[in-house]
Amino acid sequence: MGASLLVPDAVPRPRLYEVHDWTDGEWAFEAEVLDYVTHPVVSPDRADLDHHPGLPDEWWADLRRALALLAGVEGVKVTVRDGWIERAFPQFLGIPAPAKVERVTGHGDLHWGNVTTTPLTLLDWERWGLVPYGYDAGLLRANSLLVPDVADRIRLEFASVLDSPAGRVGELSALAEMLQAVARGWYPDLAPRLLARAESLTGVQPPVPVHSEVRA
Repeated sequence: MGASLLVPDAVPRPRLYEVHDWTDGEWAFEAEVLDYVTHPVVSPDRADLDHHPGLPDEWWADLRRALALLAGVEGVKVTVRDGWIERAFPQFLGIPAPAKVERVTGHGDLHWGNVTTTPLTLLDWERWGLVPYGYDAGLLRANSLLVPDVADRIRLEFASVLDSPAGRVGELSALAEMLQAVARGWYPDLAPRLLARAESLTGVQPPVPVHSEVRA
């Protein structure tokens, strides 16, 4: 609900009208009344991308604008915690955790199952909060590595972010989270590309992911 109060209306998302909470014995439930979004999700069946969506230049401009506006919002919680980064960087990237993590407010779960085609709408705001700078763009890029043209487009659109030292930490944080998911059995096709991308950023071959319960 915090996003509906703090995030500018210019960030495209479903409007929240009401929240209903109720309990039934030991169970607690919450329901939200949101706008019904009629335009299609880019990838409705999976978070990563397995096809070229052919999105127009205006879509990419809207995404850049939305993330820039969101970054300026006051964050209310830390979504990617320091403690997780300290454990995940050595375990999944094979490098020490960074001494400093610059954070901005972000969506926190920016993948292709959470964005629509034209007009752009960002869905599923449960993880929004303070994330490492560059994390959102890095996460979307990581979920695009099976379609190199799209991964390259993200690299171009967010070059000023991803090429910065702070943005590199953000992208590595996203890759570590994706490799943690690989260790839990997700993204088998994407795993070699995630490992290769991490190595290209660090110069270190990451450990092959194994089952882990490290929590973000």
